[in-house]
Amino acid sequence: MKKLGLRLRPRVVEPAKQPGRIAFDERGNAVYAWNDDRFSEDGEQGERARRKALDHPGLSFVEDELPANTPIQNNAKGTRMGYNPYESGLLKRKPTAPKRDLRELSKWIEMKKKVGEKRGD
Repeated sequence: MKKLGLRLRPRVVEPAKQPGRIAFDERGNAVYAWNDDRFSEDGEQGERARRKALDHPGLSFVEDELPANTPIQNNAKGTRMGYNPYESGLLKRKPTAPKRDLRELSKWIEMKKKVGEKRGD
């Protein structure tokens, strides 16, 4: 770009305001330290404030447990994308070729040998 006479100015991108940061407790375990005290409150108001602070348009809450008698769902992408034990589902196997009777093959080879010997006579 400099060859063309254009100047490049680095773009300054301000980081999004985060509601907290990852910190470590006295045992060395990672914990989330909230920047605002209202996020640390117990009860419904604190829960609502935490959910609103961590809200992301691409994410949603999902129920963890399915009913006990729910059938296993097929996982069509499981064999192409790789195995994920948390979302495994039912993996379909490729159909196998039918088993071949090798005794029939042996009989056919013996018959060809006999036919070849008779022609050689």
